[in-house]
Amino acid sequence: MSKTPNPLQQGIVRQTGIVKRLLKASVCVPVLIIAACSSNGNNGSNNPVVSANDNPQKQVGLLLPLSGRNGALGNNMMQAAKLALSDPSAPKLDVFDTEQAGGASEAARKAIAAGDGIILGPLTATNTTEVASVTSASNVPVIAYTSDVSVAGPNVWAFGVTPEQQVLTMVRAAKNEGKTKFAALLPENPMGKAMGSALTRACADLGLAQPMIAYHTASKDDITQQLKTLSNYDARVQDAQNHPEAQNTAKPSTDNSNNNNDGNLLDELAPSGSTASTSKDDTKNLALGNPPFDALLLSDTGLQLQSVIDALDETQVSSTKVRIMGPGLWSAFASKLGKLQEAWYASPNPQKRHFFAQQYRAKYGVAPKPLADLTYDTAALANSLSKIGGYTSQNLMRTDGFDGVDGLFILQADGHVKRDLQIFQIQPSGGAKMITTPSVVKPTTTATNTTTHS
Repeated sequence: MSKTPNPLQQGIVRQTGIVKRLLKASVCVPVLIIAACSSNGNNGSNNPVVSANDNPQKQVGLLLPLSGRNGALGNNMMQAAKLALSDPSAPKLDVFDTEQAGGASEAARKAIAAGDGIILGPLTATNTTEVASVTSASNVPVIAYTSDVSVAGPNVWAFGVTPEQQVLTMVRAAKNEGKTKFAALLPENPMGKAMGSALTRACADLGLAQPMIAYHTASKDDITQQLKTLSNYDARVQDAQNHPEAQNTAKPSTDNSNNNNDGNLLDELAPSGSTASTSKDDTKNLALGNPPFDALLLSDTGLQLQSVIDALDETQVSSTKVRIMGPGLWSAFASKLGKLQEAWYASPNPQKRHFFAQQYRAKYGVAPKPLADLTYDTAALANSLSKIGGYTSQNLMRTDGFDGVDGLFILQADGHVKRDLQIFQIQPSGGAKMITTPSVVKPTTTATNTTTHS
């Protein structure tokens, strides 16, 4: 009597059939990135997956830190690549440790010498620059896991979730709701500069006016002064003083103390015994007019973000007047951001990766790190392309893009990656709710969800 396949095995058979049908379809149809989770495979060993396909041009090189400080992360990411390449017809996976002698550049040389047709990784921007210097002459494509687009270029893609992707997602959505005048208050550091560049590029791409951008130091006074200048604060105060008849309504409040927000950001981050600063300026009770922008991008975190929140309160730049937007890093402490209610941040849709995470845990007994999503998607991409002509520029840069566990994405000629992210809106009591978000990859597409993040 034959043994009845379990539900997972039945699902694998169905997925494999879908992949085969898709690979026979016209190239005008987007490649659906699905990799079956083989119940045989390599049983979670650390040996690279070996396929029956011995064509060296279809081998996949994987460059990750498998030892040293980031060794645990690198191994977690490597397992995701193995999962994506675990079907018998998948190309061979060549794994190289970028922490070994010679570093990332030596790993790239070994991958090219082994005949790998594409290189996935490395992890960091510095390592990506080293790898690109080796691969440029060989024309081997590189899909790196950095989010620093400054290292991207022809045939070298920055595949991480980038500030550019986050900002474009939010600017497009803000434009759709009628916002046309964008500004930014950003820290004078690499993250702030990346967010500023992303805002300038997004506004240009969407036909919007050039944004106003102010950079600040870590000083609370400088943060306040920069926002006062950016928001035309002095002129707004003067206008309010010149029109006392308009002061019959109270100043809009940004204090959410009545929203039962038991854990606000100040409580979480301020030193014991400290309190929020209160402006002693006699103008604090004036109801000021709108600032010269209707959308404001921020990127601070930690104590500097509290200083920004205080400055927003003092200058009366609130979510009732302005669409406030921030970095995906806010998701880590969204429960403390009640004072930024209705502000946005953009990040991958966590529901999209749910099935992948289940597969990963079932095979390896642990959860995948968020960066493992990237190795899974790129390895699954390589698997699909190996069956329809290989890793050519035409295949890699399909205009319809690809569907990954973090959403739709398109590899572009300049090494940048368009990626569909989801917008989350901060709630009055903290936490964030996923809202309808227009697609960046396919602008006519929207995704609706009401998932709440705490």
